[in-house]
Amino acid sequence: MTLPFDPVTGVVIVPAVAALVLALTPGYRLGARLNVGASLLTFLLSAALLVVPGGAGDYLLVDELNIVFILLNSFVGLTAASFSASYIAHEIEIKRLTPANLRFYHAMYQMMMFGMNLALASNNIGLMWVAVELATLSTVMMVGLYRTPEALEAAWKYFILGSVGIALALFGTILVYLAAQPVLGEGRDAMLWTRLIAGAADFDPMILNLAFVFLLLGYGTKVGLAPLHAWLPDAHAEGPTPISAVLSGLLLNVALYAVLRFKILMTANPDTLAPGPLMVAMGLVSLIFAALMLYRRRDIKRMFAYSSIEHMGIIVFAFGIGGPLANFAALLHMVMHSLTKSAIFFAVGHVAQIKGTQKTAMIRGLTHSHPVLGWALVIAVLAIAGLPPFGVFMSEFLVVTSTFAQAPLLALLFVAGLLLAFGALVMRLTEVAFGAPTQDVAPLKASLKPLYAHMALVLVAGLYLPGPMVSWFQAVARLLG
Repeated sequence: MTLPFDPVTGVVIVPAVAALVLALTPGYRLGARLNVGASLLTFLLSAALLVVPGGAGDYLLVDELNIVFILLNSFVGLTAASFSASYIAHEIEIKRLTPANLRFYHAMYQMMMFGMNLALASNNIGLMWVAVELATLSTVMMVGLYRTPEALEAAWKYFILGSVGIALALFGTILVYLAAQPVLGEGRDAMLWTRLIAGAADFDPMILNLAFVFLLLGYGTKVGLAPLHAWLPDAHAEGPTPISAVLSGLLLNVALYAVLRFKILMTANPDTLAPGPLMVAMGLVSLIFAALMLYRRRDIKRMFAYSSIEHMGIIVFAFGIGGPLANFAALLHMVMHSLTKSAIFFAVGHVAQIKGTQKTAMIRGLTHSHPVLGWALVIAVLAIAGLPPFGVFMSEFLVVTSTFAQAPLLALLFVAGLLLAFGALVMRLTEVAFGAPTQDVAPLKASLKPLYAHMALVLVAGLYLPGPMVSWFQAVARLLG
């Protein structure tokens, strides 16, 4: 199908233009509406990619892999913008934010979306690196939005560790260029994904091996893999909750996308070392480490930040195992985690505003005091813990099945990590959701529609996956090797 416009260009341009407009827009209500409107337009353009033939230019690329990420990115970006409108309204009422803060917030939100979409759509490894850094810097500034000592410390830690990670990724990118240059020549051709994949079999495998180590460590820092995760819990705990939803649901995926692109490059050269074992090791360490750390968390947002580390570990582990089934399961788990975890942060944001705290000790009896919100949180946490009939259960079951078929011992360790995390989440959920309710400091005014929309999709995915979606994910799984 041919459209009279290029949707992939629109997916990149709309957030960039919106960021400029929002930086000049006074007033919260108008800014919030424009933010949601721009996010809706970006989502519609990304949905149009489903009916547009894939292709590649000198700067932008559309294929089966990045459409998954772009569509998910724009959908969660839309629902998070919608949630943000009501969440930030409460922050104005209690005077935690000023009009100047809000104008900055909305502009940076769209700048973050611009950076992420550009990274996902880029056909140039250098441009992708720049876009990931732009998205990171945008979120750094939003993490420090409240200007409290804790928020500034979290933003500073995020900036320092993110800079180390992006520097490692830059070195890895340069090494890939050096490996490609003798085959593809100097200049832009040696940086285009399409040309790199086509010529990868002739690249120097030793340089590619070294490059992948730096790339996995560099982009792995932004994925939140242990032991490179230290920025993530603080950023979630101290930043505005809509940004926590975006960090867990989107930005981690963008860095993962970069790793997957380079993994494809590695597998295209038969003489390189297999990237799978390194990814399996980092994923399994992240899963078990985060599962143990869940037991010690006393801040509800920090706790779910560690849950994000756990699930990114699951995804990287599955991609490391490789093969059609494991890759399919990893893609499905990535989508389910993004939808479920962002829904959890939507709920947690409302809870923190109602109770005036993020400390779990001060949050009790939500199912009694706020049954709609409380039970929605219960359902979302049970979903992320991997219980049926939700989509997370299906994806984790497929990961376990494929791992048992290839490496039974690894499967046992993997299941042990899942059980550890399950126990911690259920224990904390019981404390927060049940018992005698604690005192509220504010009424619940915000809409829960974004939360319901996400959980409805996760439930449907657990019960039935449409045939076209299965075929699409299978094609991407084969592409990943």
